[in-house]
Amino acid sequence: MSQHFSIAEENYIKIIYHLQQTDDNVNTNEVAAALNTKAASVTDMLKKLKQKKILNYEKYQGFRLSEAGEKIALAIIRKHRLWEFFLVEKLQFGWDEVHEVAEELEHITSKKLIDRLDVFLGNPKFDPHGDPIPDSNGKLPHQPQINLIDLALNKLAEVSAVGSQSKELLDLLKHKKIRIGTQLEVNKKFAFDHSIEIKIVGQTSFNISQQLAQTLFVKPLNK
Repeated sequence: MSQHFSIAEENYIKIIYHLQQTDDNVNTNEVAAALNTKAASVTDMLKKLKQKKILNYEKYQGFRLSEAGEKIALAIIRKHRLWEFFLVEKLQFGWDEVHEVAEELEHITSKKLIDRLDVFLGNPKFDPHGDPIPDSNGKLPHQPQINLIDLALNKLAEVSAVGSQSKELLDLLKHKKIRIGTQLEVNKKFAFDHSIEIKIVGQTSFNISQQLAQTLFVKPLNK
């Protein structure tokens, strides 16, 4: 019999999955900070998830998702990213408008609906922010990409992902006409403040800060 999880439990599972991508063992304080909640309520939820065998959790040792927990996390992420793709591609939402709507839609439980949505959308591999969409078995497509800051000079590349979905970042990218699929090259790197001069195909060159460059990922193209 498949287990049922509340929206709160699903949110915890997803947050822990994201945190453990950069940290071997996740601790209570990291989860509390990510969810903007008290450490005591995090501890209560962790006990629940441990009872449901979703978490490997040892007191004072930190914790990780079990294999079953990772499967659930990837299923939630699959739903979230497919809905983002649907909202942008079919309903013409801006890429800076879809995250919160997808946060609600990711809790729909019907696997049949999500698998049909996937087929309807043509089995997309990446969402509108360039993040990989897990397939129905939880397998993530791999995309070879580098940080824009590491791109060699005068090498044509295509923007493939953004490192954050904050509204402020997406607003800035919109203003600078940078989106997933934008083709550009780096003309110059400045030692003084590590800003870079970039040229988008068909536009004049302009400068962007090191901070902005570090949030952009690109795949080099052969001219």
